[in-house]
Amino acid sequence: MNEKIIKRNLELMELVTQYILGEPALLERLPPEFRLVILPEDDPELSLYNLNLLNKHSSFNKAIVMVRLCAQQLKFESQIPQLYVPLAMAA
Repeated sequence: MNEKIIKRNLELMELVTQYILGEPALLERLPPEFRLVILPEDDPELSLYNLNLLNKHSSFNKAIVMVRLCAQQLKFESQIPQLYVPLAMAA
């Protein structure tokens, strides 16, 4: 696995986690257990990697929460990430 991709994912995961924990109303609306998939609009390589990872491990029975964001803007706190929770999980 590419160390740069891992590092980018960890950085974004930290930023998104901080955002979610700082929004109690949002946290209450999320499923009790879920897999977080980050899709940075300004990093197509990382988005594709994360989608492939999701596909590879889709057998987990957890809800999926997808986060669309612009990584650079999020780092400077000028953007709110967009969270999407699918309506139903595939059987």
